[in-house]
Amino acid sequence: MGDRRGTGPGRHEPYFEEDKPDEAQKARRRTAASARTPSEEPYDEPRPQKRPTRQKTRLPEKEPRSAKPRRSIIGRLFYWCIVLGLWGIIAMGVLVAYHASKLPPIDQLAVPKRPPNIAILGSDGTLLANRGETGGREISLSELPPYLPQAFIAIEDRRFYTHAGIDPIGIGRALSRNILRAGGGVQGGSTLTQQLAKNLFLTQERTASRKIQEAILALWLERKFSKNEILELYLNRVYFGSGAYGVEAAAQKYFGKSAREVTIAEAAILGGLVQSPSRLAPNRNPDAAHARASLVLAAMQRDGFISDAQMKEALARPADAQKSKTANSVLYAADHVIDKLDDLIGSIEGDLIVTTTLNPMMQAAAEKALTEELATKGQKFGVSQGALLAMDPDGAIRAFVGGRNYSESQFDRVTSARRQPGSAFKAFVYLAALEKGLTPDTLRDDAPINIKGWQPENYAKEYRGPVSLTEALSQSLNTVAVRLGLEVGPKTVATTAQRLGIKSKLDANASIALGTSAVTPIELVSAYASFANGGVSVEPYVITEVITREGDLLYTRPDALPHQVIDPGILASFNVMMRETLKSGTAKRADLPNWDAAGKTGTSQDFRDAWFIGYTGALVTGVWLGNDDNSPTKHVAGGSLPVEIWSRFMKQALAKTKPIMLPASDVPQSDLLSVLGRALFGSPSQNNGTAQKGPLILQPQTDGSQPN
Repeated sequence: MGDRRGTGPGRHEPYFEEDKPDEAQKARRRTAASARTPSEEPYDEPRPQKRPTRQKTRLPEKEPRSAKPRRSIIGRLFYWCIVLGLWGIIAMGVLVAYHASKLPPIDQLAVPKRPPNIAILGSDGTLLANRGETGGREISLSELPPYLPQAFIAIEDRRFYTHAGIDPIGIGRALSRNILRAGGGVQGGSTLTQQLAKNLFLTQERTASRKIQEAILALWLERKFSKNEILELYLNRVYFGSGAYGVEAAAQKYFGKSAREVTIAEAAILGGLVQSPSRLAPNRNPDAAHARASLVLAAMQRDGFISDAQMKEALARPADAQKSKTANSVLYAADHVIDKLDDLIGSIEGDLIVTTTLNPMMQAAAEKALTEELATKGQKFGVSQGALLAMDPDGAIRAFVGGRNYSESQFDRVTSARRQPGSAFKAFVYLAALEKGLTPDTLRDDAPINIKGWQPENYAKEYRGPVSLTEALSQSLNTVAVRLGLEVGPKTVATTAQRLGIKSKLDANASIALGTSAVTPIELVSAYASFANGGVSVEPYVITEVITREGDLLYTRPDALPHQVIDPGILASFNVMMRETLKSGTAKRADLPNWDAAGKTGTSQDFRDAWFIGYTGALVTGVWLGNDDNSPTKHVAGGSLPVEIWSRFMKQALAKTKPIMLPASDVPQSDLLSVLGRALFGSPSQNNGTAQKGPLILQPQTDGSQPN
């Protein structure tokens, strides 16, 4: 045994030799550590000592805790992906529920009705125009060639028949391409069903909210309708630009044909157009449209919709949009049809087919005659606008041109422009005079006249002395017209004009004889129609029948019930006078071989308006030229450009029509020598026994009318 040492501070416990010093030291340290509190310092106070044992039994040491195995990076990623995915699903569910709450209840959703289309047909059944918000009628899937809907499926949604409204593969592909092409164009992942949902229910804004709602609605559409029904709805609602909604409207707009008749190349143009209607419009950007169509054709060939040979043929002969070489004047007529349609059938609930009296050949001829004359001579003569209206003597409108170019101005000058008719109004003055007992041979003096300071003059500022009414009318002598107007009474003149169909307000004063009260072209032409039909009343019309798309008859024009407004005998004498205007008078430049024609020119003050209304037994046509701001032209008179336009149109319009005579045209004219003798020697007129000669100063009529 070694040395024994005392206990206490600085002392060591005794140990036996067989004990291991290091183990004994460890035991003492453990004992001391367990005996004091953490706040005690060692050796501050003496502690009772345990008696040493001779042999200390060694306790087994505790096994150290084994370290937990650490996860790999892949494992950690997988774990957090699962966690984040679950939270993402929860967040998406909340987001979808929130945006779904902003939509109407699903059980109340309904596909909105497609705005009705009105197809306007000519008298021969050809389509003239479509009117309505869509620009074309609704068309069924069975009416279309199969490659037309296939073009849309191939380029827009190749998994259309397999997805449930949303295409995750397509969305993923679009996202990846957008990421890879950062800074370039963004590719969408919307299915045809989603696009339809957007067109039917949502706005065009590009927001996350709208995309979520679009997806919800797409799922509802897929549950509600079959795939073919969805495709048909889509093809009738999608926008193609230029106001065309649906493939039928687009085919008519860009190719001038029905969607039933488009070729594969044209189908590819239409299929590619919906991505960006403004940028890919074939009539404005043909190169971009053809490039996009090439992609469509390749997609169609890839999916087996067309053969390789068909693709190559379509690529070799790309489709071109029709180039409009016209002023679209038929659209003026279409607007007039819509105005009249509301009066005939009231509210419009579905697609309609309206058959009209319009003759496509005459419409084209009228437009060409007017626009080409203005194009070649308008600037020279300071005239920018015009209108032409042609109708049968019974009032059936055959040609309707409301202006020079519809795309530049939609204002309809045929029905809405009230302008002074000038001497074209003299027809009513002379008719009233005949109805008062005068004849074509009656003499009246062409001499200066003064009416309370108003001194109307002739165009040439010359006076002829005693002239027959026939000569005075054909030469458009103002002084004689004013004398006659005062003789029969301005109110009588106004009543005569209104009896024949003039509806505008007429100022019954001395100047009415010179056409100072404004009227519209359609009023003047329809009034002149009574001169061509035997003297019966005329109500112009353009619609003959209206049916629904299903064939239900909504309207058919009833038989007209005209009444006599001019005595046939008086009309015969009147037409003798009016015929002379074209033979030797102000309209002698009129050129209509083999036709018995009559009419009257008109020029308003300061050459602001120029007119010619001419008629045959088959057609009545009026032409007006002027400026919308009422500024003067450069001396355009009714006997110049209007007569030229009238002649050009009438020759083409009546080219295949057998000439017929005007009513009662077989009434013989007075012997020329007799008329000349009376003019030279002042023979008594049939009316009052003497011709009125020399300057005349007249007082106002007893009816109180005043000149302008």
